[in-house]
Amino acid sequence: MKKVFFLITAISIFTLTVNAQDKAFTKTGNISFYSKTSMENIEAHNKKATAILDSKTGQIEFALLMKAFEFEKALMEEHFNENYVESDKFPKSTFKGKIDNLSSVNFSKDGSYPVTVSGDLTIHGVTKPVTSKGAIAISGGKISAKSQFDILLSDYNISIPAVVKENISNNVQIFVELSLEALTQ
Repeated sequence: MKKVFFLITAISIFTLTVNAQDKAFTKTGNISFYSKTSMENIEAHNKKATAILDSKTGQIEFALLMKAFEFEKALMEEHFNENYVESDKFPKSTFKGKIDNLSSVNFSKDGSYPVTVSGDLTIHGVTKPVTSKGAIAISGGKISAKSQFDILLSDYNISIPAVVKENISNNVQIFVELSLEALTQ
């Protein structure tokens, strides 16, 4: 499955290299999530997200393997992959979208720029539109991006068994942190 993921990523990169100087890329993006209940907090990090940003069009895409999420407790990780997101059946999550206010970002000048990003998030085989506020930071020609948004697990057909309803919130906060490098031809 990893070979398929990287093949898709390679094809995507190949098709985007026409104007490589306008593209920035990472294979080490950090996507994390947090769920809070009165019984238990759940947090996981995935530091292997692949992302690409086109500074000319504002298009941004990322993909990650669900099994790459790391939890504090091994049992949480096992339940996450087997019972909730069904990682063998739905091995990856993707986002395909754009920066809505691209004209407010000066990619050739150091600074931090507030942005709004909208697009389609696919988790557990379900695709839903999302819109999120975030920031693009430029420093020495390097691009970093941050965003935070909430999703409902039920929107993505992820069921929480009644026996653990008090331990797992339907509302989950998603955090995105990307440090991007320019693509070269």
